Amino acid sequence: MKTVVFACIHNAGRSQMAAALFNALADPGRARAVSAGTQPADHVHPEVVAAMREMGIDLSRAAPRLLTEDLARDAALLVTMGCGEACPVVPGLRRVDWSLADPKGQPLEHVRAIRDDIRRRVERLIMEQRWRRGES
Repeated sequence: MKTVVFACIHNAGRSQMAAALFNALADPGRARAVSAGTQPADHVHPEVVAAMREMGIDLSRAAPRLLTEDLARDAALLVTMGCGEACPVVPGLRRVDWSLADPKGQPLEHVRAIRDDIRRRVERLIMEQRWRRGES
């Protein structure tokens, strides 16, 4: 099974949404996602919790965690979202960067737009890697 790490600065918005969407859409026997941040916040942003709840995904109990080199080392892919040079460089680990706005403090309609952009990117990643549910 492959692990994808979604990382941003505070692990309270973008990376939380990406990991939750990935885990909802990907075949759990092929791939799973975790999220982490370089400077974890105390909690997931309430506007992010609200936007994800609209999709039936509950992030109210999700806890931001620190992105460590050990966590990244065991991954097949590191997807960064704004942590730039603060994200660890792990030799041999494939890394891509998704330039996304930070949802913190944004009105719900902006958070929805960020969420929907993340969903499209996650769906594309899952399709490209053949990690869809029910795919042989």
